[in-house]
Amino acid sequence: MEDLIKKVLYTGVGLIATGTEKVQQSVNDLVDSDKISESEGKKIVDGFVQSTESKKTELEDRLKEMVEGVLNRLDLVRKSDLDDLKAKVAKLEKEKK
Repeated sequence: MEDLIKKVLYTGVGLIATGTEKVQQSVNDLVDSDKISESEGKKIVDGFVQSTESKKTELEDRLKEMVEGVLNRLDLVRKSDLDDLKAKVAKLEKEKK
């Protein structure tokens, strides 16, 4: 399941990178043909990158919520909970001796 989540995130990052490259290339073409100024092009690209980062964070948050929901429905134990229990058992066993 963790591999699937990583693949989804990496795919999203790849799509974002590809989109950013395409926007940058389009803006460069517009600047080269004097249809927009370099500063206007920079604003466009910066705005796109900022918007993309915001969407990426939103996507990650939603994905985490979905995974949490699935894990809760499956009634699985989290690794951190298991580690806590192991530590408590070890402590109790040590106190017992």
